[in-house]
Amino acid sequence: MLETQHQQNKALARGAIMAEQTQNSGGTGNAGQIQKITRSELPLHCPTEKMALWDAHPRVFLPIEDNGKARCPYCGTEYELID
Repeated sequence: MLETQHQQNKALARGAIMAEQTQNSGGTGNAGQIQKITRSELPLHCPTEKMALWDAHPRVFLPIEDNGKARCPYCGTEYELID
């Protein structure tokens, strides 16, 4: 019982931190943003090192080389190849 209560408290604390970060950033993490990517940043994967850790999901590599655009299936972040 005590361990379950401790786990619930930790989950509530994580949720409060995430809500505060979202409120402070004025958005909902990385979703809906268009990230400009250069060829030096390839191969492209999401999340990138520039993204907030609290909004992380499993790393997925995105094929952007063919048409210059890609969208993450997890978070919806859009990427555009600029060079």
